[in-house]
Amino acid sequence: MSPTALALVQDLRLFLPEVILVLTTLLVIVLDVTPVRKSHRALLYLTFCGLLLSGIYLLRHYVDLRESGGRASSSNVLLFGNSIALDPFAVYFKGLFLLVGLLTGVLSIRYKKLNPAGEGEYCVLLLCSTLGLFLMVGSRTLLMAYLGLELVSIPSFVLAGFQRDSRLSNEAALKYTIYGAIASGIMLYGMSLLFGLAGSLDFAAIRHALEGQTELRASPLLLSVSMLMILAGFGYKIACVPFHMWCPDVYEGAPTPITAFLSVGPKAAGFGVILRFFYQSLSTHSGGGDWTPIVDQLQWPIVLSVLSVATMTVGNLAAVAQTSLKRLMAYSSIAHAGYLLMGVVVLSKDGIFAILFYLAVYVFMNFGAFLFVVFLHDLVGSEDIEGCRGLGWRAPFPCIAMAICLFSLTGLPPLGGFIGKFYLFLGVIGRELYWLAILGVLNSVVSLVYYARVVKAMFLENIPRGEAEPLPVPFFYSAAFAVLVAPILLLGVYWAPLVKLARYSSSIFGA
Repeated sequence: MSPTALALVQDLRLFLPEVILVLTTLLVIVLDVTPVRKSHRALLYLTFCGLLLSGIYLLRHYVDLRESGGRASSSNVLLFGNSIALDPFAVYFKGLFLLVGLLTGVLSIRYKKLNPAGEGEYCVLLLCSTLGLFLMVGSRTLLMAYLGLELVSIPSFVLAGFQRDSRLSNEAALKYTIYGAIASGIMLYGMSLLFGLAGSLDFAAIRHALEGQTELRASPLLLSVSMLMILAGFGYKIACVPFHMWCPDVYEGAPTPITAFLSVGPKAAGFGVILRFFYQSLSTHSGGGDWTPIVDQLQWPIVLSVLSVATMTVGNLAAVAQTSLKRLMAYSSIAHAGYLLMGVVVLSKDGIFAILFYLAVYVFMNFGAFLFVVFLHDLVGSEDIEGCRGLGWRAPFPCIAMAICLFSLTGLPPLGGFIGKFYLFLGVIGRELYWLAILGVLNSVVSLVYYARVVKAMFLENIPRGEAEPLPVPFFYSAAFAVLVAPILLLGVYWAPLVKLARYSSSIFGA
């Protein structure tokens, strides 16, 4: 066997989590078109098995990386011509994506609007999106980042409009596709400009080119334009201002499990690729855990700090007036993109660690909130705050779980969301960005207004006449709420293991 073939086999062995997702997708396609009678949700359970098996091999990769000894390095393992990195940073995010995929499947089990006839298509699209998320966070080149982003986006367009008989779902798919196509085109043009300037699509090669070209650093106008155009694509994926306009309508019209998936998975992947691009291409390691922009005139942290403030402010203020729970959570998701951007602009490993920690807690908080939306529609037939009136006395456990998720999203102690925001603000204050920290705290106070409206409706408003009897809560919901709320409560009082994991995974960005 030639050296090239041997290298390919070795890369595929290390690429097993992604290969398993591909094989599971193919198996779902084959079984979906066979005439053999399938039990209800059989393909969904097969998808669970594929995600779990991928997670087992991903855990093996993580153990191998830890046993290799020493500090995590940004060049731990490079696959397929150095286009994909297998390092603790990528493994951490991939673990989050598998968790997101599994939780999306769990929400889908009880989602009544999901047509069983389209279950195969649904699972295939979900698996393809998850594979795209894997490629995004492992990318070491702009080309791989773009391919991963498109592999996430295109199935997401279809999933957003999966309820074909719903006008809102069709509208969501159309808007998502239009915004996605525009953002993708702008980003691709920006990448072509940067390729022309640096002569490479590799993140490390771009940094070396910028460090060596004094004339480019002296006149960085074209470089600034390309950076802003690339940021348009990444900003669309994380739904930050001004690339957020699609978010409320898409979240409202998409099936609720897919809304939960879109609010966490692509957002986390967007931050993963943003960190790789801005730190490994446009910044240089200045010692310790700190970074500085390569080009003095290209102060991208200032641009992102302005976007951070605008994103959290617009998201929180717009959420105050919402009556639909899904639209409220959409604007909440926008606001949280603003909080997470604070971790990017501090230019330190502590900021990156804070992002990784907060995203792990955010998975449970957000999915807990969307599970309540599924529960509310299932038992009450509503997705509005009005449908929550007096529900706390008819179904206390789900409402208490929802209150815990909302208060954790606000950042109140002793919940996991408080610890996550604490580390974010600590990183900002450590870089003496006091104005940004103050605005972040003020926005958190504003968020309490609309989160508390939901809690008030559940526990402090009168029960509608004739609806005072207790609601029978299926065991599925009780178990699911318990699984999602337990980590939020635990991470509010004991968070050392997650801190250790997040710090190790962020160590590829410097000691």
